Amino acid sequence: MVFYTNMTRKVGAHIGGVENFAAAVEKAVKMGCNAMQIFSGSPRIWQRRTLELIVTPEFLQTRDRLGVNPVVTHALYLVNLASDKAENVEKSFKSLKYELEFDAAIGGGGVVVHVGSHQGRGWENARDQVIQVIADLLKATPANSCFLIENAAGQNGKVGDDLKEVAEILERVEQIGKYVSNGRIGWCFDTCHAHAAGYYLGEVAPDLTFTGKSEKDMKNAHRRGALSARAMITELGLWDALKCIHVNDSKDPFGSGRDRHQNLGDGMIPQADMKVFLNLPQLRETVPLILEVPGLDEEGPDAENVQRLKGLIAL
Repeated sequence: MVFYTNMTRKVGAHIGGVENFAAAVEKAVKMGCNAMQIFSGSPRIWQRRTLELIVTPEFLQTRDRLGVNPVVTHALYLVNLASDKAENVEKSFKSLKYELEFDAAIGGGGVVVHVGSHQGRGWENARDQVIQVIADLLKATPANSCFLIENAAGQNGKVGDDLKEVAEILERVEQIGKYVSNGRIGWCFDTCHAHAAGYYLGEVAPDLTFTGKSEKDMKNAHRRGALSARAMITELGLWDALKCIHVNDSKDPFGSGRDRHQNLGDGMIPQADMKVFLNLPQLRETVPLILEVPGLDEEGPDAENVQRLKGLIAL
């Protein structure tokens, strides 16, 4: 087993396909990670086991012994805080309450949440509901848990493809309960989602002409335009609230609006641009870089992608 205790950056991956969380920690270390992300249970069903059954001494001791920290949790894919159906919002609330309690129980690095979709109703019609539900959720959960909004790719009315929406949520929730300043809420930046939503990672805007691509791709790209991720995050004052980065390449062209992850270097995000973003001086070394790529064998992040990521950040 290889240890990377001298790493100054937090490099991790989403770990699945193991029988328990202690085994997930060991798998992460074998891949070369010193951080990781997990699901607390199946990401596609609402049911969860009691915390006492999954937050075991073996898991916590293995994590501490091998130096894997932070452990980030990813919320269910079913969550939709912007739904117009009260039942869906209630289920989402209960699910996220559990995830935040899990995060607190493991002393984790936060719960990454796809806030949901307004289903074409428009952000302005879902805004107040989303903000109030998040504020209520934070009020009902442990003080050492953290809610992390993930930026979206732009498909199906998903909240957060426009980083202004992320900034507005953080600002309004802070006004309600000072939750940003006390570390209870932040956000997670996904490189694939940003690329899909029209935020470029490098210094130079990409050419929006995609020869041979579909007319829909071209319309999406030109509609979204090209915005600098670095400049927008700076303008919106989002650097301090950035708690996690999902490092993923993209199978689709810039501005496509599609969320399809690819292995690093095998997709359509220029690796020189990825390197520029991941080494920005504004990016704190404590922010974990988490891979969610398909892997060379299509079974999830692997050691090869971890090595590719390390090559981008010059450890």
